[in-house]
Amino acid sequence: MMKLAVEISDAADLSPKDGAGSCNPFVEVEFDDQRQRTATKPADRSPYWNHTLVFDVRDPARLGTLPVDVSVYHDRRLHDHNAIRPHTFLGRVRINAASVAPSSAEAVLQRYPLEKRGLFSRVSGDIALRLYLIQDDHPRPPAAVSSSPASLDNNNVPPPNHQQHEPVAAAAATGDPERIVRSAFAAAVGQTEQAEAESKGKSSHEPPRVFRSVPASGGGGDQQQQPRRATLHAVAAPPPPPGQTVVMPRPAGPAAPAPPGAAYGLVETKPPLPAKMGPRAAAAAAAKIASTYDMVEPMSYLYVSVVKARDLPTMDVTGALDPYVEVKLGNFKGVTKHLEKNPNPVWRQTFAFSREHLQSNQLEIVVKDKDVVKDDFVGRVVFEMSDIPHRVPPDSPLAPQWYRLADRGGDKLRHGEIMLAVWIGTQADEAFPEAWHSDAHSLPFEGLNNTRSKVYYSPKLAYLKVVAIAAQDLVPAEKGRPLAPTIAKIQLGGQVRRTRPGQPQGSANPTWNEEFMFVAGEPFDEQLVVTVEERVAPGRDEPVGRVIIPVAAPYVPRNDLAKSVETKWFNLSRGLTVDEAAASVNKDKTFASKIHLRLSLETAYHVLDESTHYSSDLQPSAKKLRKGSVGILELGILSARNLVPMKAKQGRLTDPYCVAKYGAKWVRTRTLLNTLAPQWNEQYTWEVFDPCTVITIAVFDNGHVLGDHGDAKDQRIGKVRIRLSTLEIDRVYTHFYPLMALNPSGLKKTGELHLAVRFTCTAWANMLGMYGKPLLPKMHYTNPISVLQLDYLRFQAMQMVAARLGRAEPPLRREVVEYMLDVDSHMFSLRRSKANFYRITSLFSGVVAVGKWMDGICKWKNPLTTILVHVLFLILVCYPELILPTVFLYLFMIGVWNYRRRPRKPPHMDTVLSHAEQAYPDELDEEFDTFPTTKPGDIVRMRYDRLRSVAGRVQTVVGDLATQGERAQSLLSWRDPRATGIFIMLSLIVAVVLYVTPFQVVAVVVGLYLLRHPRFRSKQPSVPFNFYKRLPAKSDVLL
Repeated sequence: MMKLAVEISDAADLSPKDGAGSCNPFVEVEFDDQRQRTATKPADRSPYWNHTLVFDVRDPARLGTLPVDVSVYHDRRLHDHNAIRPHTFLGRVRINAASVAPSSAEAVLQRYPLEKRGLFSRVSGDIALRLYLIQDDHPRPPAAVSSSPASLDNNNVPPPNHQQHEPVAAAAATGDPERIVRSAFAAAVGQTEQAEAESKGKSSHEPPRVFRSVPASGGGGDQQQQPRRATLHAVAAPPPPPGQTVVMPRPAGPAAPAPPGAAYGLVETKPPLPAKMGPRAAAAAAAKIASTYDMVEPMSYLYVSVVKARDLPTMDVTGALDPYVEVKLGNFKGVTKHLEKNPNPVWRQTFAFSREHLQSNQLEIVVKDKDVVKDDFVGRVVFEMSDIPHRVPPDSPLAPQWYRLADRGGDKLRHGEIMLAVWIGTQADEAFPEAWHSDAHSLPFEGLNNTRSKVYYSPKLAYLKVVAIAAQDLVPAEKGRPLAPTIAKIQLGGQVRRTRPGQPQGSANPTWNEEFMFVAGEPFDEQLVVTVEERVAPGRDEPVGRVIIPVAAPYVPRNDLAKSVETKWFNLSRGLTVDEAAASVNKDKTFASKIHLRLSLETAYHVLDESTHYSSDLQPSAKKLRKGSVGILELGILSARNLVPMKAKQGRLTDPYCVAKYGAKWVRTRTLLNTLAPQWNEQYTWEVFDPCTVITIAVFDNGHVLGDHGDAKDQRIGKVRIRLSTLEIDRVYTHFYPLMALNPSGLKKTGELHLAVRFTCTAWANMLGMYGKPLLPKMHYTNPISVLQLDYLRFQAMQMVAARLGRAEPPLRREVVEYMLDVDSHMFSLRRSKANFYRITSLFSGVVAVGKWMDGICKWKNPLTTILVHVLFLILVCYPELILPTVFLYLFMIGVWNYRRRPRKPPHMDTVLSHAEQAYPDELDEEFDTFPTTKPGDIVRMRYDRLRSVAGRVQTVVGDLATQGERAQSLLSWRDPRATGIFIMLSLIVAVVLYVTPFQVVAVVVGLYLLRHPRFRSKQPSVPFNFYKRLPAKSDVLL
């Protein structure tokens, strides 16, 4: 059975609790319903335990979802044996078991700052812990040996069995807690097996059970074994004193089944980020690589900037020189492009070698002459690694210098100098994004451009409103034929809209009065083409005239303040094709026909290119209507682990990169080659204008690292969304977010993404005021756009953003943009329909719970609670002015009570809520089907019948709701004269009774009647219920 070892070394600077400036601390660890504790250290604020606690891992499959709670308490019983509260809280640390090292050799001792338990807790100090897993190959563990709290308080170790004493003592002398535990288990298991062999007369050979644990650092099948990086706050473990305490676990009970969605949960981490390190951390100053780069782990790089060379000696007989430069560091080499026949070349290329690749003591920069047979050696410059300077931003860039070239023997050449800049920096260096990294030096130039990190901005979009009012003096396309019904076709780029036939039909002066909206993007290089066509026959339209209008002032004015825009008459050209009109051919030739239009750029709207449910930007298009920022969002893209190999058929693993979008700013990390556990450690910052927005981060596999292939696409690995309003201010969230891919074959976990997120508020008053303002700009409510038209405009905006970002270098490809913007989110999905249905059901669960509670009160299931409700009811009836204060005070108390149970993790993709794990294969196949469908007719018929069945149930529910409403309407409609007569007579009697009886008396009588004892209740429905059920509805008149 697998074991979890928690080594508790020491603590420092704990809070004083005994009134004399000290405390009596001990540590209690809880894991999977197993609780153990250390000895108490009297009067010591910096205690030293060196204590190892061992727990059973009952179900390795649930290891990633289980927390390890380490709590530090002050023992008050040492001074006050009659204390009501024997323990006082000093702090706690919660560690997810998925981040535990898989073995003792990989575990390092780390210091964790103690956290508060509640709002009023006073906590200080930190604790040093070392956690790792112990693999035990025996099928059954021995009986547990545990120490009682009393013996621990007296610093006594529980006596082991006589047979185990010598092996455990010998192992304890080595000071390795894992060896101590293994020795104890081996002795006990040996005794158990011997006893079984004696009882049965033969030894039973049971096959060992194999468990797989969640690795602490991800390879996930990565063939490149990467060394474990030492954390910044790791310290060397001191040697344990003789007689180190090892507490054995209790026997493991039956393993509980993993809950749904347990494998897709969030894993909290504590990476050594400068933003999370406390003031007592000695390495904090060295770790803070820059004032704006404290959300990632610092990574050292050797930068070599090759600028240019001059006066290079010629090597060929012809006197020509085709120079290039090789930068060598151990087994890694970077090569510049060669320049033909140029003795004074200029390269301006920067190479970056990561710290893991610093395998040599020397850096060699060689200038060579490109030749057909063999490249000639020109000269070189050698740097000792110990002499290379360090640079940390915000220092100014290192100035390049001229270096004289030397031959192979080290003698300086008469001619030839090269300008270089060599320094050691971090990923915060401004040369980092454009540098050629050591793991990508072997790629072709086209593939290398696709691996660099970049920042993109979406085009500035605005709605173009076109109102086609009327036309004048239209002439048919063919002489001698009456004018057919005319329509106006309006085109902006790929967006085409048509009006209905003008009224009166066949008139030379038709009227339309129709309004259309288009999406236009700066710099508005696409022109608006308005064509008047006559519908000669079905499917055949002939142009009557056309006008081409530039989408810019003074032709199309900007409407920033939602004012009325003047209309204009435009002359129609005749006989021009669309291509000729776009090329402005015969623009001086005019025709007498005119068209009446109202054009305006409606910049008071926000152009939606995302779904409003998880939009990242809600600002209007006009700059002068935008509000100031309320905060700053910082995102650290740290790493990923356990990624699935996406290029297994090509003999490679995965070439992953990340894309993050918030507002108009898109960021793309560099592509790391052929790895399943990438380490990016890149940080980005956004201005926040509305806290109720969402940032989207996705991981992709780069399909263009080996050059551009026409049909190659970047494959999606997974996506994460984080809503800013769910984040606490100034708190750094570091978690492994699950990456999931939903395919027709089902849900698949494709890895985990390690992120660090922090939201900082810069304007508290403005941020709180945002909660009282509408979500979208005012124009969306004063002049709303229809839902159908808004969906069409959203799709067009997505296409425009994808086309514009696809023209960048390196391009952000269409499949990436569409996945980030959820282009297909509006398509029908039976799985999403089920999820939304259960979401609605869960909303009414609270009402149902209150109804059940009230039913229990009325039936006197708990007499004490019922009596208290009676008393409260009578008080509120006697003092009605206390009703509203009581309700709001109750809401306040509920909120305060729920504060201690508030979510401590940001929300993530919920597989249970999405019904992704329970979805049937046919439902997923339907969800990923194209539109229109390409499936065979029998499958389409089956799905249609299933949809009819679901719609029939929905139809029944809607009909029942309509029936209840129609019964209420029939109370006074005299459709049932006897029921209406009974109702109006009862209404008259009730009115008289209420007039002559005080309201409080009526309320008391009604309340006591509803809360009466079950002895006075009948099991049959009440009279009002029976009366209402007998009222007529319109369901009996339906066909």
